[in-house]
Amino acid sequence: MAVIGLIVHQGRPEAAAAARDLSVWLASQGHQACMPPEEAAATSCPDLQVDRAKFAAGLDAVVTLGGDGSILRAVELVGESGVPILGVNFGRMAYLTEVAPADAHSAIERVLAGDHRVSERMLLTVEFNAGGGQGRQRRVALNEAVVERPAASYALRLGVSFNGEQFTTYAADGLIVSTPTGSTAYSLSAGGPVIDPTHRALLLTPVSPHMLFDRSVMVAPETQLQLEVLSDRGAVLSVDGRRLAELNQHDEVVCSASRNPARLVTFGTRKFHQVLKTKFGLNDR
Repeated sequence: MAVIGLIVHQGRPEAAAAARDLSVWLASQGHQACMPPEEAAATSCPDLQVDRAKFAAGLDAVVTLGGDGSILRAVELVGESGVPILGVNFGRMAYLTEVAPADAHSAIERVLAGDHRVSERMLLTVEFNAGGGQGRQRRVALNEAVVERPAASYALRLGVSFNGEQFTTYAADGLIVSTPTGSTAYSLSAGGPVIDPTHRALLLTPVSPHMLFDRSVMVAPETQLQLEVLSDRGAVLSVDGRRLAELNQHDEVVCSASRNPARLVTFGTRKFHQVLKTKFGLNDR
């Protein structure tokens, strides 16, 4: 018997219906489905609910039904456990989801039979003080961590250090620290470069910088990248699109490459440049 975790885009009724169908089908095949509380409520499957903190334990795979955001949620829940993640695409511009909804059953059968490949993607570890007496916090991200201004009325000042050595002070709306996978997310819209997602590196991209040096900086994966809030009005930290903490002056966010990758299920060869051509409508000359 295999245990399959289901992550569902809660704003798409068709994804919730597909999750219910998958849970019934998995049970008919002698397997077990489980969901975090939010998904169980959204799909009206309370009997499949497991605690978020215990979700990753014992899973053979995770199936996401949504877009790339559902993949990010799966990474948040399974962290660095190495559980393979299969994306079923109910989204729009999806870089990470692998199969169409009509192919979900056959894709899961192939995963359980070992008839698939795994694309390993570098994860970003993010350490910070959350305040409120919670002490030092640690999260992992597939795309990025963002430190940005909490209001639109001023430029944020952030000191940046590499491995404890001061680099420079940025005056900007914010700073993005992204993985190669995240180079096609927020960093791209801020003018950052596109990096092959199988690469290992840390990418630092300023958001609307108020300074002459406005370029992205890519550093080795062994680098520990430290961001210190220098503005007296503070900042906010978001990880993979989720706002996690309010930061005060002199608070630090430390980003580094995780030793353990995310493991995304793939079938056959998926060439990154072909994905770019499709998503951006690039034509051959």
